[in-house]
Amino acid sequence: MKASSKRIGKKPAARGGRAATVPKAASKRTAQPGARSAKAAARRDAILEAALDEFSARGFAAARLDDVAKRAAIAKGTIYLYFKDKESLFQELIRSKMTPVVGTLEAAFATDLPLRVIVEQVIELFVREVYGTRRRQLIRLIISEGPRFPTLAEFYYREVLSRGLKAVRGLLQRAYERGEIADDTLIRYPQLLVAPGFIAIVWSGLFDRFEPLDVRGMMRAQIDHLLARRAP
Repeated sequence: MKASSKRIGKKPAARGGRAATVPKAASKRTAQPGARSAKAAARRDAILEAALDEFSARGFAAARLDDVAKRAAIAKGTIYLYFKDKESLFQELIRSKMTPVVGTLEAAFATDLPLRVIVEQVIELFVREVYGTRRRQLIRLIISEGPRFPTLAEFYYREVLSRGLKAVRGLLQRAYERGEIADDTLIRYPQLLVAPGFIAIVWSGLFDRFEPLDVRGMMRAQIDHLLARRAP
């Protein structure tokens, strides 16, 4: 009877012990999907960074997914868990790197501030978020590889350039209506406004080591020239 009472006395403690551990086990299981998601996102980012390195070093045609995988320290097959092929990898590189900047530019161009104030903000944004980052390499790749791979150029135009030009035209149209610019030339040719940025990116890849370029200064000089003619 004593032995039986001891066994009976131990059971509640055992049940209580098991019950106390259930929430901990459940919390671990709950945390696992989030941890897996974070790991997957980190691996995806590592692939994109490695792809930018490889594309920049070899160009789109010569770049191999094997070498992207080596740079990312993963098996080649892992890339296919995230991207269908080399072209879709390049497209996602464009989307992930450039879409946030385009969104910021669209928001800046949509404000009702004076044209000159907005343009100054955009110059700083370009220098800080594009020219001063690896996005510069990506744009240089589009310039060099686009003629040989028109589908990549078309993707960049659709996802980035067309959106930027539309926002610029909207800004210039409002500025024209307020009398901040003399005529509709810039509305018809908004490329004139953004041309110094492309020139700076090309120059930096070819000649910057011989003659460093003052990007801000050049962009402001272009704006001064374009806005010199004011409406009567």
